[in-house]
Amino acid sequence: MLDTLDQIQRDIVARLAGGAANRKSAVHTPIVTTADADSRVMVLRDFESATWTLRFHTDARSPKVSVIEADPRVSVIAYDSESKVQLRLRGHGRIERAGPVADAAWAAGDNFSRRCYLGVEPGRPADGPTSGLPPQFERAEPSDADLVPARQNFAVLLVELREADWFSLAHTGHRRAIFRADGPLWEGRWIAP
Repeated sequence: MLDTLDQIQRDIVARLAGGAANRKSAVHTPIVTTADADSRVMVLRDFESATWTLRFHTDARSPKVSVIEADPRVSVIAYDSESKVQLRLRGHGRIERAGPVADAAWAAGDNFSRRCYLGVEPGRPADGPTSGLPPQFERAEPSDADLVPARQNFAVLLVELREADWFSLAHTGHRRAIFRADGPLWEGRWIAP
């Protein structure tokens, strides 16, 4: 059991960093909710601990992009069932379609993953089950040249965290702590579960 706020803050950072680095981590695919109360599972691609910023990838044509641009409030929830720790995170989202962060994220992807951005815009009605991909890429990896038009559909969602709520379920007694950003500093306090 973690007994100090410093231990819990380090635990939050370790879980988020581990979630970004390890596909098998319970924190790798948290639920992201936008200000319109729409939720979806997203892949956590990076966590910048110096700024407490999460990075996700998204299709620039996705409805969530316009929602975030109109109202940047975003919440993220992750639950590690093995350790019985829940993280509820709140922050401000920002969409980056171009620039060093988006360009580096695009360059780091493989062609099989980047092919998702060759498809039709997310949410478009279809006559039947579809991946939305062009037929020639259903089961094939596109070339670099094939992916040139896909880059314009790729964006990065950065979520600068402002609050982190850590909750541990335990038969000996639950524990909960909340941390809030005060400028560059984070202040934590215990709260009743």
